[in-house]
Amino acid sequence: MDTITLGDVTVTRVREYYGPVGMTPEAFVPDSPAQAWDAHRSWLVPDFLDAETRIVNTAIQTWVLRSEGRTILVDTGVGNHKDRPYAPVWSRLETDFLANLARAGVQPEDVDIVINTHLHIDHVGWNTYLDGRTWVPTFPNATYLMAKADFDYWNPANEIKTLLGRGNQNVFEDSVAPVHEAGLTRLWEDGHRIDSNLRLELAPGHTPGSSVLRLESGSDRALFVGDLMHSPIQIHEPDANSCFCEDPAEARATRRRLLGSAVDSNALVFPAHLGGHGAAEVVREGGKFAVKGWAPFTPYTPSV
Repeated sequence: MDTITLGDVTVTRVREYYGPVGMTPEAFVPDSPAQAWDAHRSWLVPDFLDAETRIVNTAIQTWVLRSEGRTILVDTGVGNHKDRPYAPVWSRLETDFLANLARAGVQPEDVDIVINTHLHIDHVGWNTYLDGRTWVPTFPNATYLMAKADFDYWNPANEIKTLLGRGNQNVFEDSVAPVHEAGLTRLWEDGHRIDSNLRLELAPGHTPGSSVLRLESGSDRALFVGDLMHSPIQIHEPDANSCFCEDPAEARATRRRLLGSAVDSNALVFPAHLGGHGAAEVVREGGKFAVKGWAPFTPYTPSV
């Protein structure tokens, strides 16, 4: 199953990549205690951790939402042909993402809204594609929703010294600026209501403009949380940041707040990069949280 229904909204998972990212747990989530990975090994392997190499498996995927007659994409992955000199695992890819999107019933011109939960390398790549020698918007009829805080933070013209540094090189220029120059972006600040089912909220820490999409439809609830977590180990260890969080203290506080909100509202949590079943139900466990159950998506198997 690639599509589930939450209230009046359908949610479809579209894969760009699933497999190893060349990082051990200690490198990827350096705040996480080694014993936590060992304690949860029985279900982390193989979906989230390779048993032999101890390399973390991750998914690059887009959530396709259909709500009130509109087609909405949540994050757009890495993209093809992008030059990423300081992130070689994502450099000059040749994936079948657009074909996968078509198999989900979506052509580029069908998309009404693109949500970039933040402006990292692996969340904005398919905002554009290479037409000859020019980067042009992939979704020409869409409004691209970006938090202004992230737009300003990653704009190289502002010369802000970021933690990720060169790891995000070329991303603004080839995946953000072209859609902005085409007049397709909407830069929102405190929050943004999309329709009666969906609203965007700031969730800073991972980046200054990181955001979550909150779904409330009928009796169903969901939170699309971007990089609030990269691994489900961060549900069990909510103070454990990835190595990519720009403001570690704020990232921890935001993660705890939103996981608590998910428990209180019985919301499914949709991180950007979870393989396996893709989304989780969460419960409190002492002063931390735990996975209660998984969404009914068909689990991924590694593509490489």
